[in-house]
Amino acid sequence: MFTIEHEFDATVVTLVDEGREHLNEDVTINAFDDCVTLEQWDPRTDLVHRITLSLAQLRDLTAALNLPEGIYRSAQIKDE
Repeated sequence: MFTIEHEFDATVVTLVDEGREHLNEDVTINAFDDCVTLEQWDPRTDLVHRITLSLAQLRDLTAALNLPEGIYRSAQIKDE
């Protein structure tokens, strides 16, 4: 299950782990204009862990999900 909320400065997606097997904590994804963050609470440490991806990293991740094993470099195009 997941939820989508549109906040003032971000779109927030929360992924809920459902099922009979071992469940992990929810993952919250915040999409901002310049980056994407992934957050997950760790019950062992009682801390929220955050990973921040640049938009270039997010594009690479999206591409990587559809590619076979290997090493790749994405083409960089800068508008000036």
